[in-house]
Amino acid sequence: MSRGIRNCNPLNIRRSADQWKGLSAQQTDAAFCQFKQMEYGWRAALVLLTRTYYRKYRLYTIRKIVEKWAPPTENNTKAYIKNVAATTGIGPDDDLGDPQQHPANWLLLAAAMAIQENGPNCRDPISLLRAWRLL
Repeated sequence: MSRGIRNCNPLNIRRSADQWKGLSAQQTDAAFCQFKQMEYGWRAALVLLTRTYYRKYRLYTIRKIVEKWAPPTENNTKAYIKNVAATTGIGPDDDLGDPQQHPANWLLLAAAMAIQENGPNCRDPISLLRAWRLL
């Protein structure tokens, strides 16, 4: 089982001062957040993507989002962008649109990023959709 799935953190959000809703009381992973349930890990990922990356940083495309999320110092960013674009069917430089008006694009983005982070068996659409309700 991949680290992101074990931690209920499908996008491998790094530990920080943020006190995410649903964090496990004990954080035994030195690098990545651990959540009580997968829905909370998805919720944190969606908050980061839609509120921080879209609204705060004004990143509107797969390319811009992934370049910040998975920088080349730690990842093969070009391959990550290519794989996420192929999985979503959205061009790497296409505007994803406002999350409130185009939620499907953002759900597809999150799901594709989770597959990239955790491997092809990372498919849990029900908890992802439940997380959207938690926003």
